[in-house]
Amino acid sequence: MESLVIPAFILVVVAAGVALGARAISRRLKASAAAGATAPASDPVELARAAAAKLTEDQHRRLYALIAQGQAMAAIKLYYEATDAGLRAARDAVGALAAHPQPYRTPASAEAAQESDDDDTPQRFPYRYRAIASKGDVTREVSSNMLNDEIYGRIRTLARSGDTEGAATALTRHSDITLKQAREFIALLDD
Repeated sequence: MESLVIPAFILVVVAAGVALGARAISRRLKASAAAGATAPASDPVELARAAAAKLTEDQHRRLYALIAQGQAMAAIKLYYEATDAGLRAARDAVGALAAHPQPYRTPASAEAAQESDDDDTPQRFPYRYRAIASKGDVTREVSSNMLNDEIYGRIRTLARSGDTEGAATALTRHSDITLKQAREFIALLDD
């Protein structure tokens, strides 16, 4: 009987440890679910716009220079220090800014851009924007002075979300290509 006391004691200690571990994990999951329920699920494009609006022109330029150089940690640190956002918020903001590039806008021009977004006529820019998509041996290019990084980012987001028809329509609106050519271009975008 004495030979069973030690293994039984070890079994009780292990069972208690497992129960405490499961309880701690359960509490963490409940806490993260509650935090997730209160945090708004935002659109990455809107997150990028809001993040860009918090930066000065110099900070905006330096942040995009770091992103272009592949220095994500330095970009997150710069955004974190510039905005006093939390570390996770800075990481999410830099990720959104990298995925959906935003031009620098002064506060007055940001309001004007919001008003011009409601307008149905595309804006013409003083430069030609080139968008290139390829898959295998097939390559397509769209060149237009009605496209920029922001508009092309929206078109890519539509395509990635599965709205290929909406992406093709937006591309034809902001370029001089046919709907058929736009569909071919959208089909080549990486998933």
